[in-house]
Amino acid sequence: MHRVLWYRLPPSGYILNGIVVDFHLTYKYLGSLFLEDFNSFLKLCYIAKKNFRASELAFALDPLPKNELPPSATFTEEDAQDLDVLGLAKSYFDLKEYDRAAYFLRGCRSQKAYFLYMYSRYLSGEKKKDDETVDSLGPLEKGQVRNEALRELRVELSKKHSAGELEGFTLYLYGVVLRKLDLLKEAVEVFVEATHALPLHWGAWLELCNLITNIDMLKSLSLPDCWIRDFFMAHMYTELQMIKEALQKYQSLIESGFSKSTYIISQIAVAYHNIRDIDQALALFNELREQDPFRIENMDTFSNLLYVRSMKPELSYLAHNLVEIDKYRVETCCVIGNYYSLRSQHEKAALYFQRALKLNPRCLGAWTLMGHEYMEMKNTSAAIQAYRHAIEVNKRDYRAWYGLGQTYEILKMPFYCLYYYRKAHQLRPNDSRMLVALGESYEKLSQHVEAKKCYWRAYSVGDVERMALLKLAKLHEQLNESDDAAQCYIIYIQDIFSCGEQLEHAEVSTALRYLGQYYFKNKLYDEASLCAQRCCDYNDAREEGKALLRQISQVRDHMEASSTDLFGPLSSNNTPVRRVSPLDLSSFSP
Repeated sequence: MHRVLWYRLPPSGYILNGIVVDFHLTYKYLGSLFLEDFNSFLKLCYIAKKNFRASELAFALDPLPKNELPPSATFTEEDAQDLDVLGLAKSYFDLKEYDRAAYFLRGCRSQKAYFLYMYSRYLSGEKKKDDETVDSLGPLEKGQVRNEALRELRVELSKKHSAGELEGFTLYLYGVVLRKLDLLKEAVEVFVEATHALPLHWGAWLELCNLITNIDMLKSLSLPDCWIRDFFMAHMYTELQMIKEALQKYQSLIESGFSKSTYIISQIAVAYHNIRDIDQALALFNELREQDPFRIENMDTFSNLLYVRSMKPELSYLAHNLVEIDKYRVETCCVIGNYYSLRSQHEKAALYFQRALKLNPRCLGAWTLMGHEYMEMKNTSAAIQAYRHAIEVNKRDYRAWYGLGQTYEILKMPFYCLYYYRKAHQLRPNDSRMLVALGESYEKLSQHVEAKKCYWRAYSVGDVERMALLKLAKLHEQLNESDDAAQCYIIYIQDIFSCGEQLEHAEVSTALRYLGQYYFKNKLYDEASLCAQRCCDYNDAREEGKALLRQISQVRDHMEASSTDLFGPLSSNNTPVRRVSPLDLSSFSP
C-alpha cells in the first residue's frame, strides 16, 4: 500500500498527500489529481471512503467496482528525500510547536515541506499574536493585535510568486497573508490563481467567497472550468441572497448523484433560513438530524430557527445533545448562547458567544449574536464593537449592518441609522424589515417622500411583520393626508382580517378608531357604525367605539326628525355625500 501522510492543520483541517481537508464544509479535498470529468471524481471519492469525514460526499455516491479504482498519487524524489524530516516536523506541528517545525523544514526542497514550513511560520505568528492579547480584554479587542510575521511572509512569497514557483497550497497561503494585510484586490487575484492551480482545494474557493461583494464581481472572475465550480457557485448564490439560483444549483447536484449528501441538505436548509422560510428550513434540519444525529456543523443556524419560533424545549434538547457530543465546538457554544438568550439570561448568553470567539475569532454568527446580546443589556458601545467585527469578517452580513443601525437608533443618531440601514437594504433589497427601518430613519429626518416610498415598497415585497402599511397610514395621518391614511388603514385591516389574526394585533384597534372617525366625518354612517362596533371588541378602543355609536345614533335621529320625506328624492339643496375613491399608491413605489 502507498504510504499516506497526515498532517494536522489547526484549527480546521488536515493534509492528505499534501491536500488540505477543510472540516467546516461537508465537501472535502480528496486528492491532488486534477479532475477533468465527473467520472474521475466518482473514482477518487471511492478511495476517500476510507478517510475520516472526507468521505461524506463519497458516501452519497454509488460504489465503484474494484477494477475501476484509480492508481495512487505519485510520489516524487524530493518527497522521498524529505520524508523523514517531514514526519518529524509533523510531530512538532501536532504539538503546536510551530517554530520548531519550521526550523527543521527550512532546508527542504519538496513542495509539501515548503508549504508546511511557511504555514508553520504563519501559525507561529498567529499564536504569538494571541499570546500578546491580554485575556481580560476579551475577544472584542483582539483585532488590535497584529501578526508580526505577515510582512516577512508576504515578501518571501511575493518573490516566489513572481518567479512562478508557488503551487496550489502556497498560493492559498499567500492569499491568506494578503487578506490579513488588507490587500484585498491582490488577495482575490491570488485566490483565483490558486483555484486554477489546484481546483480541488476548497479552502481557496472559500476564502475567495468571503472577498466577493456582489454578483458583478463574481461574474468578472475567471474561474476554472471544473465540477467543483458548481459547489462554489451554489455557495456564492446563497451568500449573495440569490436563493432561487442557489436552490437550482443544489437541485442539479442532487440529480447528478448527490441525493444522499448531508452537505447539500444542510446548504439548502441554510438557503431557506436566509429567506425566512422557517417551516421548510426546520423540516430540512430535522431530516438532517435523522440522517446524521451526531452532526455539529450548521446546528447554530438550526438553533437560530428554534429561537425565532421560541421552541424552548427543542432548543434545550439540542444544546444538551451537542454538549454530549463536543462541548468545545464553536457551534455548541452558539447553541447554548441562543438557549440562554431565549431564557432572557443575556449575560450568560454573551459569555458563551465569547467562548465561541475564543475558539474561532472569525466566527461570523458569534460576533453578530453577541452584538444582539449587548443590545439587550443596553451596552451600546460593546454592541457596536461586536457588529463592526462581524463586518470585518464578512461585509455581506446584513444582520451586522442592521444591528449597527438599531444601535445608533437607540443613541438617537438618525443619520448614522440611515447609512447602516441603507447598507443592510443593499444586501437584502426584498427584506421588508430593512425597508421599514429605512422608512423610519427617513421619517425622523423629515424626508417624508422617501419614507412613504420605503413603507409602500416594504408592503409590496411582502411585509413579514405587517407594520409597513400601518406606519405609512400614520405618516399620512401626521401630514393631514386623511384620504391616503384611510386607504392604507383599509388595506391594512383587510390583510389582517383575511389572515384571521385581528385579535392578535393591538394596532387593529388604532386603524378601526381612525376609520370610524373618518367615515363619520364624511357622513358614511353605515361604514362608521361597522368600525365602531368592531372597536368594541378591543379593550383599549371599547369606550371610543361606544361613544361613536352614540354619535351616529344621535345624527340619524336628527336626520329622521328633520326629514320631510325619508324615501323621497333628494332636493336640489342637499349636498351629495362624498364617497372615498380608491387611491393610487403606485406613486409611492421607489
